[in-house]
Amino acid sequence: MSKVLVINGVNLNMLGIREPDLYGKNSYADLVKGIKAYAKKVGLKVKCVQSNYEGKIVDYIQRARGKFDAIIINPGAYTHTSVAILDALKAVEISTMEVHLTNVNEREDFRKISYVSLVAAQRFIGEGFNSYYKALEHIALLSRAESSFEK
Repeated sequence: MSKVLVINGVNLNMLGIREPDLYGKNSYADLVKGIKAYAKKVGLKVKCVQSNYEGKIVDYIQRARGKFDAIIINPGAYTHTSVAILDALKAVEISTMEVHLTNVNEREDFRKISYVSLVAAQRFIGEGFNSYYKALEHIALLSRAESSFEK
């Protein structure tokens, strides 16, 4: 069973409070609950973490090496600014999926820049919580394909 680390960045803890017309009315706790339920449904083990601090996110990424098979990351605003997060993802060499609740390509110009996309195997954007579920499904499909290939 593949193990997935889900990293949520800056301001994701404010879901349901921050711009609910844009990000929805569900809370961060609702997101984590949904991720865990979906991961179980598709046969993945998942751990969810969140931080508003760039260095803490880098620490999560570095500690994932050798412990997780994949990372799903929504760095929040750090998506558009953090070379440190990009470098950490490159260093650990773990398959990474980038997710965003909103379609960042249809928002302000600065949000169209994603350092994480330079290393991400896939991006899932603009579908709210479903962006995470699609990333989990993608990882599960890859995991099953690897398992059947190894047999």
